[in-house]
Amino acid sequence: MAAKERRWITSRPVRRFVRHRLAIAGLVMISAIALLCVVGPWMLPHGMLDIHIRDRFSPPGSETYLLGTDAMGRDLAARLFMAGRVSLMVGIAAMVLSTFLGAVIGLVAGYFGKVIGTVLMRFTDAVLCFPQIFLLLVLAAFLEPNALMITIIIALTSWMEIARIVSAEIRSLRERDFVTAARVSGASHTWIMFRELLPNTIGPIIVAATLTVARAILIEAYVSFLGYGIQPPLPSWGNMLNNAQQFLDTAPWLAIVPGVAITLAVTSFNFIGDGLRDALDARSDLQ
Repeated sequence: MAAKERRWITSRPVRRFVRHRLAIAGLVMISAIALLCVVGPWMLPHGMLDIHIRDRFSPPGSETYLLGTDAMGRDLAARLFMAGRVSLMVGIAAMVLSTFLGAVIGLVAGYFGKVIGTVLMRFTDAVLCFPQIFLLLVLAAFLEPNALMITIIIALTSWMEIARIVSAEIRSLRERDFVTAARVSGASHTWIMFRELLPNTIGPIIVAATLTVARAILIEAYVSFLGYGIQPPLPSWGNMLNNAQQFLDTAPWLAIVPGVAITLAVTSFNFIGDGLRDALDARSDLQ
């Protein structure tokens, strides 16, 4: 077992990923953000809903308020960390759901081809024709705006690119010798799809999924900023920006703090995605 672990750690994809400095920086940054969001609220003297009217608009670093307070005297750091939990959970959950949906549709379309594949991919293309933000706002306007519903809405409008990636990969693999051997041995379509073909597309799926997390966090922030996403008193980075826009002149830190958090999280996931793409690309060794 120890030998297998050493081989995994010293494998070429791992070495290529470690050499990608921006990817390592993104991994460190997102790990720090996640850690702060998990343990941060427990380390602060004030809760995210504690109201201190006398301390409203306290600047960052004043007394017991690390990042200052908002218009109601609530600790901005406590709200930022709790909002980070919500935004990261929505982003990761939406990524898992959209990746599963896109991978299954792409797998079926790429494997069967002909009528089934054509219908599924034309449906995928039709959904791609609509602007994602437009679909999000339409769905959010008619559904209850809570964390679960926002996650489902983001996932339902984010699966198309993964479906196209998986479909293209499956079409290039379905005529390979190992698939032909599985058919000759009497393997079922389900076995071939999920045990022979899908594992060979894990690399592109992982890269696409990582970038989907960044996009989902950004979309959640955008929708919440417009008032159709996570609703107060539950904080998210997006609705924190919404609440801060009227105080840009008097208390700019109310917008700067969640804005920086969104930027760091999205940039970190994008760096990780770029690093994974280079690490899983065997042609990187030839460059």
